[in-house]
Amino acid sequence: MNSFQLEDQDFIEQFESCRLSVEIFHHQDHVRLARLYLLRYSLAEALERFSEGLKRFALAKGKVNIYRETITLAHLFLIHERLKRCGMEQSWEEFARSNADLFDWQNSILKTYYTDETLGSDFARAVFVFPDKVFTLQT
Repeated sequence: MNSFQLEDQDFIEQFESCRLSVEIFHHQDHVRLARLYLLRYSLAEALERFSEGLKRFALAKGKVNIYRETITLAHLFLIHERLKRCGMEQSWEEFARSNADLFDWQNSILKTYYTDETLGSDFARAVFVFPDKVFTLQT
């Protein structure tokens, strides 16, 4: 079984009650959950619900050290931006197809904005850190 066999509301409820199996909760499932929260709640509420939910889920599954504040919030901000750019009415399949870069965990889009040292730091685990790579704007 994988999480995509669950209807959206069942997926959310199983996650929030920590009944969702950790074996089927991978990066793409995090993206799905973040998108669902952003479709249902304001950005501020989605940020709070998602980060607190992930912390609670990690604690319940004995994986407390896996949560990283910077990675969690940066992904949520990126997903929020994509939803606003592409349209909130996109289906999951359309969203996934048009935002494939959000699903690549190994070559994470966050590496565009952050150094590996920052993303791996204890500080970025505990608090949100703004991107630390310098960009030059091209006109």
